[in-house]
Formats: sequence, structure tokens, C-alpha cells
Amino acid sequence: MSRRNSPSVNSGSMADIAFLLLIFFLLTTTISAEKGIKRQLPLDCIGQENCSKSVAEENLFTIVTNAKSELMVNNEIMSISLLRPKLKAFIDNNSKGYCTYCSGEQSPSSSQHPTKAFVALDVHPKTKYDFYIQIQDEISGAYYELREHYAQTILNKPASDLTREEIQTTRKAYPFNLIE
Repeated sequence: MSRRNSPSVNSGSMADIAFLLLIFFLLTTTISAEKGIKRQLPLDCIGQENCSKSVAEENLFTIVTNAKSELMVNNEIMSISLLRPKLKAFIDNNSKGYCTYCSGEQSPSSSQHPTKAFVALDVHPKTKYDFYIQIQDEISGAYYELREHYAQTILNKPASDLTREEIQTTRKAYPFNLIE
């Protein structure tokens, strides 16, 4: 029996083809960058070891979670659906009557002024991450709605039409004071 030489495939250009395919997929693929939760530390705290500031108890809105992802707000167990309205009422309270743009009920047990209201968030390490994100969404949503209302009533504009200076004015009226 004679052995025939079987035809072989020229593999010299295979590496070139694989390289071209690799370049093609690298150039055409989009990689999404996760942005996370955008929070900025107060400027007077950056670079300091002791960043503590005394806050009056009536100006502190406390949110605590446990390992079972249950929510307690100001020592009262609450569902997450009630967090936003309760927080808005706390921030916009105006207990001392100094705020000219607030429309709160002026309860002596809630914040004196939106600029003095602080939200303290204490999250248990075993709390589910999606529950933490829901809490962050509710806090951000409360501030957004208060700023939107301020823009509508005081500046007579929707928040989407505000100039840079007007946005800064609304942020000063309702500053985002979060302690984690």
C-alpha cells in the first residue's frame, strides 16, 4: 500500500485572520462604564480626620436598616413606600418659621429649615444591595421633588428650564445633607 500525501491546509494566514477578527471586535464593541451613585462630600470635610458637626436632634432624620432589609425611620418601623413623603415633610417643615418658601406643617419635632435638615443613613452590612439603592432613590427623589416645587413656585419655571445660577439657587434652598 502506498501512502498518499494528504493535502494540508495552509495555516500561515490563520493567525492573520484571527488577529484581524480580534481587532474588528475590539473596535466595534462598546463597553459600558458603571457610574455608581454620585455623591459629593462637603468641601469643608475633605482631607480632615475629624469631620463631625453637631446637629440638633430635631434637624436629624434617621434611617436605619437591619440584616433582614427592614427599615426604621426615627425609631419607627416603616415601609419604603412611606419614606419619600415622610422625608419631604421633615425637610420642608420650617418649625421656626424662618423659611419664606417652605410649605411644611411647622411641627416642633421636625427640621427648623431645609438648610439645617440632615438625613442620617445607617445601613447594616448584611442589608441587600438593591434595598440600599431603593433607599438612596427615595432620598434623592424627595430632594428632587422639593427642588422641582421650589423652581415652580419661587422661580416660576420647570426644573428642566433652569439656568446654571438658578440650579445653584435651588440647591442652596434645599441642600442635600446626607450622613452615612
